[in-house]
Amino acid sequence: MIVLEECVSPHVAMAQRDHIRLAWRMPYRTLERVRPMAWTCVCRATVYELCQGGGQAFIRRTVQLDDMPEVRETPRWPINEARAVWTALLSGRAR
Repeated sequence: MIVLEECVSPHVAMAQRDHIRLAWRMPYRTLERVRPMAWTCVCRATVYELCQGGGQAFIRRTVQLDDMPEVRETPRWPINEARAVWTALLSGRAR
C-alpha cells in the first residue's frame, strides 16, 4: 500500500509477480442495500471499493475513463473473506 501526503485514502501497491487474479464481472443487483466500507484514493485512474451488505461483501473496481466510467465487481464473499481479499489487493497480492 502506498500513502502519499496529499491523499487521504490508500493507493494500491503494484501487482506482485505471483498475484491472485480476481474474477471481475459486470455489476449485478443481488443485494438491495450495499455500503462502501473502504476505498482507494480517487487520484488514480482505477478506484477500488470494499462494499458490504446483507452479510456479504465484494470489491468494486471503477476505471475512470474520459467518456464513462467502467465498473466491474467481484463475486460476493463472506465478509471476513472479502476483507482478506481487500488486504491482498492493497498489498499487490491480488488484482
